[in-house]
Amino acid sequence: MKKRIAIFASGSGSNAQKIMEHFKRHNDAEVAIILTNNPQAYVLQRADNFEIPSHVFTRKEFYETDEVIRLLKNLNIDIIVLAGFLWLVPQSLLKAFPNKIINLHPALLPKYGGKGMYGDNVHKAILADGEDESGITIHFVNENFDEGEIIHQSRFKIEPDDTLEIVKFKGQQLEHHHFPRVVENLLKKMKS
Repeated sequence: MKKRIAIFASGSGSNAQKIMEHFKRHNDAEVAIILTNNPQAYVLQRADNFEIPSHVFTRKEFYETDEVIRLLKNLNIDIIVLAGFLWLVPQSLLKAFPNKIINLHPALLPKYGGKGMYGDNVHKAILADGEDESGITIHFVNENFDEGEIIHQSRFKIEPDDTLEIVKFKGQQLEHHHFPRVVENLLKKMKS
């Protein structure tokens, strides 16, 4: 039995795409579904391109019902990957998938984490503080934004003349390289 991955994304989904590419011809794991809270998210097009089913859900459905959990359980999902998903994960989902939900954060946690710290907001804060390095953190998800146990960190140097675009690019290179591999390693450690 292949291990089954669900990816949650709210926007473009470039990391979701890298994970879909990584597992497209994989013997032991596959992306089973893409879920989003944004009916306009480009990640839906990416899912279509890979012929992977997708599901759009509302805030009410996510926080006030068990519909999303039921869907994931029916699909026998082994791991949930948050790839640019901007909502806090509800307790019910955390309980249903203990230590099976991971997130990527575009900074070296615990610095530059928390509510509102995503995407460009993170990079702007890092540049404003004059940091000479940044990086990515892949971590387990708990009930607070960006506070779960850290699984992996990679860093890059920030040069004095680096712009927001350059810092973002350097971070994305690390994300696209490491995220699929970390997911694969976690799946290998999981018992069947």
